[in-house]
Amino acid sequence: MEEHDLMKQAVQALMSGMPKALRDPHRPAWHLAPSVGLLNDPNGFIQHNGVYHLFYQWNPLGCDHRNKCWGHWQSTDLVNWQHQPVALVPGACYDSHGCYSGSAVVADGKITLVYTGNVKYAEGSRTAYQCLAQENAQGGYDKLGPVLPLPAGYSGHVRDPKVWRHQDAWYMVLGARDLQDRGKVLLLRSDDLRSWQLRGEIAGSQLNGIGDFGYMWECPDLFTLDGVEVLICCPQGLEAQAERYLNVYQAGYFTGKLDYQRATFDHQDFHELDAGFEFYAPQTTLAEDGRRLLVGWMGVPEQDEDYHPTRQYGWIHTMTCPRELSLQNGKLYQQPARELQQLRGTSQQWQGAADSAPCLPVDSAELLLTPQGRFSANVGDAIVLDWDGALLRLTRNNLRDGQPEHRYWRGDLAHLQILFDHSSVEIFINHGEAVMSARYFPGPQPLLQLGGDAHLALEHWSLAPCMLE
Repeated sequence: MEEHDLMKQAVQALMSGMPKALRDPHRPAWHLAPSVGLLNDPNGFIQHNGVYHLFYQWNPLGCDHRNKCWGHWQSTDLVNWQHQPVALVPGACYDSHGCYSGSAVVADGKITLVYTGNVKYAEGSRTAYQCLAQENAQGGYDKLGPVLPLPAGYSGHVRDPKVWRHQDAWYMVLGARDLQDRGKVLLLRSDDLRSWQLRGEIAGSQLNGIGDFGYMWECPDLFTLDGVEVLICCPQGLEAQAERYLNVYQAGYFTGKLDYQRATFDHQDFHELDAGFEFYAPQTTLAEDGRRLLVGWMGVPEQDEDYHPTRQYGWIHTMTCPRELSLQNGKLYQQPARELQQLRGTSQQWQGAADSAPCLPVDSAELLLTPQGRFSANVGDAIVLDWDGALLRLTRNNLRDGQPEHRYWRGDLAHLQILFDHSSVEIFINHGEAVMSARYFPGPQPLLQLGGDAHLALEHWSLAPCMLE
């Protein structure tokens, strides 16, 4: 489809579809969601001149993974957001089958997007180009075309460029699948963003002593935090274990040391970033105040997407809340961005036995919970969190077959911070030591019911809706 035709259809889809989408009782109050259609990966997350920009994979024409454009929001406070002109629309010869994920940098004073142009051929093969687009005076983005064709030795699955500046050069990590179906992360270098040199594979299946570890690694993100390099990536093809790797595809991280000259990354073990049901394709940015911030997609590709009830209203998926990252004892901690406290409304505090706790409204709410002993938390009869003294278990009924499904975290539980929205919950364990994110679809005005013999201290806030205009 030509870019112009797709844009005309997108405008029609928005005008005809938004009234229905806004009637959905599961529409979030303060999480970012598509006006219509499908949202997936966050892209081009950046702060420039005090303004945050968050681009995102968007199909305005339906709830499937086609017609991938880059939508665009901006904000000055990470809470209230404004729609911007659609940044990228597929249709050129080098991105005919989708403007796939990528990142953003500031070059020559302008935001420059680096993205994957996806091209599929009639006989079933595919290729990928890494492409540039640059901000123009009207707030849109002008395509500058491809700067990197498919590197030799890899399948057509090479995508998701994340670019950053180090000393006097630009560097890029790319997710890749080699010709032996092994997932890799490639490191590239450029002086000018246009001419790129492949420096080598810095991580992946059968590298750095990790053995077989998936056939494709998507959405890499490499950054330095407290003097340590962190590589975030999404390996596809990991076998499920008893209490981890339970989603269709995983998102996690390695910590280590990147040698820029030798193009090697000496890293520790892989750790999942989120132990919940829905979390994938996270992207980080360095804020102007020095914080490393992360936003993820609260979804997983090919994981029961056809059964989300919001599809009946013409939209699917949300982003996670923005999160602040820190390293503590070699472990990556995530906490809700402090700006979200602006949403807090009326507060209620309570202490006592869990069995005697009041029922609390959690349509749009925040809860701080300090437990001593075992307890359970039933959220709107749609999702349940249980703590037995050693294992935290999150349970809901599968959207496809209605059977119970579980996610797990083990450790010493001292504190929970739980953020609720109309159809999502994000559970921050021990001030960010771990997170469990999930979509769930309760009835109207869901309540939190606590039970068990634990002594609880809790604080509850209602959360105001954000502005999205």
